[in-house]
Amino acid sequence: MKGGSVWRLARRVQFQRATQSAAAPFIPRATPSFHSNAFSSSSTSTRAPPPPRFSTGQRRSMFIQTQATPNPSSLMFYPGKPVMEVGSADFPNPRSAMNSPLAKSLFAIDGVTRVFFGSDFVTVTKSEDGAWEFLKPEIFAAIMDFYSSAQPLFLDSQAAAAKDTAIHQDDSETVAMIKELLETRIRPAVQDDGGDIEYRGFDPDAGIVKLKMQGACSGCPSSSVTLKSGIENMLMHYVPEVKGVEQELDAEDDGTMLSGQMN
Repeated sequence: MKGGSVWRLARRVQFQRATQSAAAPFIPRATPSFHSNAFSSSSTSTRAPPPPRFSTGQRRSMFIQTQATPNPSSLMFYPGKPVMEVGSADFPNPRSAMNSPLAKSLFAIDGVTRVFFGSDFVTVTKSEDGAWEFLKPEIFAAIMDFYSSAQPLFLDSQAAAAKDTAIHQDDSETVAMIKELLETRIRPAVQDDGGDIEYRGFDPDAGIVKLKMQGACSGCPSSSVTLKSGIENMLMHYVPEVKGVEQELDAEDDGTMLSGQMN
């Protein structure tokens, strides 16, 4: 009996091992799937994840901010990078933008009528029938494409910016004081509103300073108030020889103001 019991126990152990081996489940190899949960998070595979479909280059890393101006047709765009190292640049029409790749690409957007470069911003002026909700994405794309292309802001660096307030040796003391005030006190305030001013001359007999409004300040409904109540009062206060300020208009500015009055 004892020998028979040992034999039966051995047979039982062999049967159990065979049964367990036959019942072991078959685990197939994982196959790719279009679903995001195709592979379990508990997988021990060391395979590297697939590369991203889209690159994360400079264009997608830019964060452009916008700021409203007193002119509802103009908007300031801050690319987070310097724009003009010295001075400013105004482009009243597409013809004037041929020297700047960025300005030229902005004018290629339907509805853009004027472009202005400041120290760290770009002011874009739209037509009356243009809508910012449609224009802003295209303007964002044009600015990002420019800064990722490594193109120069101006093809001809000599014509980059006119130093209208630079003091020359033949300037009178009055003109030098006017230029210094325009550069240090008045220009920064005007640029905060997305525009600029250009010194066009001084008539010593009449005491009239001639200026040209640029950027968002050109054609702005409040530009005349800024010119008279702000700039004129400051110049007359610090320079007794100044009796008034007049705005000079170029041909394109005359056409813009005329169309605004007709509308």
